[in-house]
Amino acid sequence: MRIGIVFDLDGTLLNTLEDLTDAVNVALKQFGYPTRTQEQVRRALGNGAGYLMKASVPEGADPEPVGKVFHDYYRFHCQDKTRPYDGLMPVLAELREVYPMAVVSNKPDIAVKVISGQLFPGVYGVGEVPGTPRKPAPDMLYTAMKEIGVERCIYIGDSEVDVATARNAGVPCISVLWGFRSKEELINAGATHFCQTPADLPALIKNLTATLDGN
Repeated sequence: MRIGIVFDLDGTLLNTLEDLTDAVNVALKQFGYPTRTQEQVRRALGNGAGYLMKASVPEGADPEPVGKVFHDYYRFHCQDKTRPYDGLMPVLAELREVYPMAVVSNKPDIAVKVISGQLFPGVYGVGEVPGTPRKPAPDMLYTAMKEIGVERCIYIGDSEVDVATARNAGVPCISVLWGFRSKEELINAGATHFCQTPADLPALIKNLTATLDGN
């Protein structure tokens, strides 16, 4: 049975924190609200833009109009400072020779399509769209698996949301340690497989696929 590799995007493949923080603060400033630090934005990432906006606006403020400004700005500035993590691109090229690959993110779908299309051409990407539950629901992961033609996959992410997504989908999860959560936070979320550097990914994936092939 062919096995695929599905990646989270923010904090896993890409360091998007600076661009996201800039977009949040552009939106907040337009409404006269206090801005947020990178650390505050980091803590709010992983559950989609709606959650990020609710966590960023002052208590009692309506996050929807702020969210519209955020989306409008971020769509055109999502790659100003965003970069793949060091050492990751050669590893992805190596993995693509062996495994079908996809990207699943709680970012707005248009941003995922733009970023994936430019940085990871040929890799299927799906983000948050109306009518499809966001992670940690397994729906987007199932969609990605269908699109790349696999019935089983290994999911790779950096947050407690990714651990829960993999658990809900019934697939193994590798939690990377270069992203937006600490190892302690990931352990508390139930993570069991950890990756210290991108160079470690192929061996970890090979070991897990051997386990899957044996089931």
